Amino acid sequence: MTPPTPYYLIDERKLLGNLETIDHLRRRSGAKCVLALKCFAAWVVFPLMRRFMDGSTSSSLYEVRLGREKFGKEVHAFSVAWKRDEVRALRPLADKIIFNSLSQLDALEREARGLSIGLRVNPGVSFSHFDLADPARRHSRLGVRGRRALFAAAPRLDGVMFHYNCENDDFVHFRDTLDRIARDYAPLLEQLDWVSLGGGFHFTRPGYPVDAFADTLRRFADRFGVQVYLEPGEAAVTGAAELVTTVLDVVHNETDIAIVDASTEAHMLDLLIYRQSARIEAAGRGRCVVTIAGRSCLAGDVFGAYRFPRKLRPGDTVRFADAAGYTLVKKNWFNGLPMPAIVVRRLNGALRTVRRFGYADYLRSLS
Repeated sequence: MTPPTPYYLIDERKLLGNLETIDHLRRRSGAKCVLALKCFAAWVVFPLMRRFMDGSTSSSLYEVRLGREKFGKEVHAFSVAWKRDEVRALRPLADKIIFNSLSQLDALEREARGLSIGLRVNPGVSFSHFDLADPARRHSRLGVRGRRALFAAAPRLDGVMFHYNCENDDFVHFRDTLDRIARDYAPLLEQLDWVSLGGGFHFTRPGYPVDAFADTLRRFADRFGVQVYLEPGEAAVTGAAELVTTVLDVVHNETDIAIVDASTEAHMLDLLIYRQSARIEAAGRGRCVVTIAGRSCLAGDVFGAYRFPRKLRPGDTVRFADAAGYTLVKKNWFNGLPMPAIVVRRLNGALRTVRRFGYADYLRSLS
């Protein structure tokens, strides 16, 4: 039995399709895949995911701890800027630590003793539909740009990370930029044990040339004698969750506006950040145009405008698709709105409510 709306519904059967593609890529390419917890950290499905992935990668000490305690296997630790006490705390938890700058490497290398040490590199090329998410945007703080200083630091490094993609579904672009990286950084790559190419590759989308992608990764790894890592986040969970809501009211202001018991700012924040509309798989070519909006006080709390066969009415269910990546990890208590529960549909079809949130959770999030 499902709880009252709103709730996030994670579907293990849909998740499994992505994981099987990841596993095929791992086997064909020799690359290892570690889950990017910054994108998805719902640990209730980690037992399924760990069967097809090699570990997790983090952006903070808390994510490192979550990866060690709930996912297991390899744990990679990256942060744009580490504190000294954080590095000390993660040493017994992580396998690899990746610094974002040469100055952080200089300051904290000794604190990281016993860990495999890496450095993030900004190759000056990238793929992103949004400047906000472009790792190589002008004045980017993400990674080392100067090759001379980077090459000089090579003897102190076990690996590097090139995280330069965001939702890249263009295989040719990937192949060409990897060739450029191989050419520009060959003297460095030849001295390393591992190379992470980060995440942002949309290789689980229908029609993506997964085998060509895998073969390109294998050639790169063989050329330099390195273990290649990928850090899939959205690629692992795309299409695997919904935000299930109920229409509370319908108002009219030049168009019908259905108000649901959820909010973009509180429950699907990336829609606002990137100025996108939510996907509703049940919407299509119907004659009734309806704008669906959230119940917060934010004037722009709008999920989008859609066509339905009939007008929406209070009590109708609205299911927003793709509510896994960068969604559960960003939910918040804006307006004190009830936090959606978390429900899982297991591989056998059974529904299980794994987490409910109430006033006590809201109270503890404040002081």
